[in-house]
Amino acid sequence: MRGLPSIDELLTRPSLSDALSRHPRARVVAALRHAVHTARTRLLRGEPRPFEDSDVHEALAELSRPRLRPVLNATGVVLHTNLGRAPLADAAAERVREVARGYSNLEFDLDEGERGSRYAPVIDLLRELTGAESAVVVNNNAAAVLLVLAALCSGREAIVSRGELVEIGGGFRVPDVMRQSGAHLVEVGTTNRTRLSDYEEAITERTGLLVKVHKSNFAQVGFTEEVETAGLAGLASRRGVPLFEDLGSGSLYRLHSPGLTREPTVREVVKAGADVVTFSGDKLLGGPQAGVIVGREELVERIRRHPLNRALRVDKMTVAALEATLELYRDERYAEIPAVRLLEQTPGELRARAQRLQELLAACGVSVRVVETVSQVGGGAMPLAAPSSWACAIEEGDAAALQARLRSASVPIVARVHEDRLLLDVRCLPDTELEQVAASVASTLGPARDKGH
Repeated sequence: MRGLPSIDELLTRPSLSDALSRHPRARVVAALRHAVHTARTRLLRGEPRPFEDSDVHEALAELSRPRLRPVLNATGVVLHTNLGRAPLADAAAERVREVARGYSNLEFDLDEGERGSRYAPVIDLLRELTGAESAVVVNNNAAAVLLVLAALCSGREAIVSRGELVEIGGGFRVPDVMRQSGAHLVEVGTTNRTRLSDYEEAITERTGLLVKVHKSNFAQVGFTEEVETAGLAGLASRRGVPLFEDLGSGSLYRLHSPGLTREPTVREVVKAGADVVTFSGDKLLGGPQAGVIVGREELVERIRRHPLNRALRVDKMTVAALEATLELYRDERYAEIPAVRLLEQTPGELRARAQRLQELLAACGVSVRVVETVSQVGGGAMPLAAPSSWACAIEEGDAAALQARLRSASVPIVARVHEDRLLLDVRCLPDTELEQVAASVASTLGPARDKGH
């Protein structure tokens, strides 16, 4: 331990001068402290390796890398929540770049020369695509649900089926989100069966909303019954109570691919009579993280004017990305939306890509088997979907250890382990990334082979 160098000593060490000169002093000092700490930790663990210059080079490399950076998705999960969900379309990413690098008319009406609405770029598009009268956008769908309930049902009762009180990502539960709005939950029916009469019997003068939560992140099978949107809308209209439906994933386009399940589109739900509908921007819609609220003009205006809306509003980059994504839907350029394109790939396309990756790996000295597998939609969407896919299976070595090492590549590769094999599912790997994947896998496997793993 006494042999560990001081920071001052390292700052003047000739063998490090060239490397240290290429970085700002604050980063250099932080890297040197990190390197010394790493060496001290090694010694305390009983490892005999003393401090080396390589510790500094590794620390500088680690501190110079952004914490948020691109990864290659070899999991087969298209809307992977931990990997940023839907990748943006090129048009959306370019629109963000254009808007973010300078000033924009975010809240300025260029025609009138006065303050405008930040939602203006997307409202007409959302009206056209969903059939709703108006729209507002907040930062995610949980925020959209919270805002709708706070604006339309605070201090009043919201009637919802017990079978629809779901838990969403991160341990957050829809009932908890609803209670924060000030609405009083009235649960009707049972976990597996809820009838229209259950809602009707629960309506009183205190009722503010009928609520339907689409089961987009789980499924019930067996002895089940639920009330469809049209049935609830008819009841809501007769009793003078608005119907609010949380659609969750929010599809604007009917996906067509083997293994996918039917998901209601926003337009269908609006047409069926829902007065207010909320959905995510970064799930099946394939855009940026956002919570979209569409519905009747009068109700949306109340939602827009609620003070909570300002706390939950979206920034200029989200508006830009959402506008560009919605334009692709309007123009029926669905294949340019990555989430749509990735989900609609055919088994033949996927198999051919897996065989191409196999060839590239073989050229790098890595032998793999091409295997059929099942990928996932992800993001809590289409829980019963089982789209078939193809993967390259690495059957040598410890699969979990190799999986961890691939995450440490210069561009991390996130793969999955199945039945003690590491699978590189090609569904989310474009052709342009296959050579990089092959090179990274080969360089990662090399050290493992040298150690006899």
